Amino acid sequence: MIPFVRSAIRVLGGLAVAIVLAACSSQAAGASPTATDKVDLPPSYKFAPAAITVKAGTTVTWTNDDHFTHSVQLLDGGMPADPHVMEPGQQATVTFPTAGTFRYQCHLHPQNMKGTVTVVP
Repeated sequence: MIPFVRSAIRVLGGLAVAIVLAACSSQAAGASPTATDKVDLPPSYKFAPAAITVKAGTTVTWTNDDHFTHSVQLLDGGMPADPHVMEPGQQATVTFPTAGTFRYQCHLHPQNMKGTVTVVP
């Protein structure tokens, strides 16, 4: 009976972890944009908040508070595509003159670090 209980506990623990991870990833993907013009890069290989909304004409500032070099590279046409590279403690700024949704990433860590800027009129 004890081996069965151990197996059941392992299965239930694995299911609990899978549920928590699924909830976190769907929450991040479906999260509403935060109204702000500041994005932090904390020590965790992410943009915080990853999805923001600003009014047209706003300059957005990204601050690298991590211990590693990161960048902001805009992926959608009409904006500079060259990455803004930031050493630890540095900032990058981009002004968004027109409405639209603009995707960006850290070109050094694109698998982990992605975000969007939604610009409204």
